[in-house]
Formats: sequence, structure tokens, C-alpha cells
Amino acid sequence: MVEVGGRAEIARAFAQHRFADALPHLARDVQWTIVGYSVLEGADAVAATCRETAGGLAATVATWDRCLTVEQDDTVVVEVLGRYQRPDGVTIVSSCHICQFTGGEIASITSYGVEIDPDSPAAPADIHHATR
Repeated sequence: MVEVGGRAEIARAFAQHRFADALPHLARDVQWTIVGYSVLEGADAVAATCRETAGGLAATVATWDRCLTVEQDDTVVVEVLGRYQRPDGVTIVSSCHICQFTGGEIASITSYGVEIDPDSPAAPADIHHATR
């Protein structure tokens, strides 16, 4: 586990699935809204979902083509573009995570994510014609 210090690094760890680094910084009553999917209440529920996600990615190599972090007051926003390489192909996901902190703990997370079709005319130039 890498030592995680400030709020921005904690939020980046969460957004990049480095859950072992991020989970110790969850408030006990954290709320995670995964827009269009679910709302999780409490650190135990969030941690369980993170562990399930990590387990599902065990045979996957995730790389981060982009990671933009913006911090203001008690809020950190992390926008990432991730490539998930599996034996059967590549999935590209653009996601944004809005983390609100109380002190050094994440009090709430709102996550938005969308899978990117690399052959779409609207795909960012840096992922256009990605290998499937």
C-alpha cells in the first residue's frame, strides 16, 4: 500500500481503483452515488462494492490515459479515462468522481461513468481507433 496523504491523492486513489489506499479514508457514514445505478450508504457497503470491483478486475490491466484532479475547499473532482485490457479485448471508460471531504475523510462520492466506443466519431482523438 502506497502512503496516501492529502485529499487530492485520496480521491485519485479511489478513482483509479487503488482501493487499499482510499478505503481507510472513508467516513463511517459515507454515501456513494453511482449515477444511473445505485446509492450506497455507509463505509461497509462502499468497501464491499470496491472489493467486488477489484475482484472483477483481477485479470484486467487498467491504465489511465488521463487523470485530471481539481480541488476546491472540501471537494475534490477526479476525471479519468481508463483502458481496461483483458484477454478478450479492451474497454475504455471515461468517469468523473466528485469527493466531498469532512476533515481527512471522504463524506460523499458522486460517480459518473460512460463506456467509450473508440470507433465513434465523438470519441476523443487520443482513443480513436483503439484496439478491441
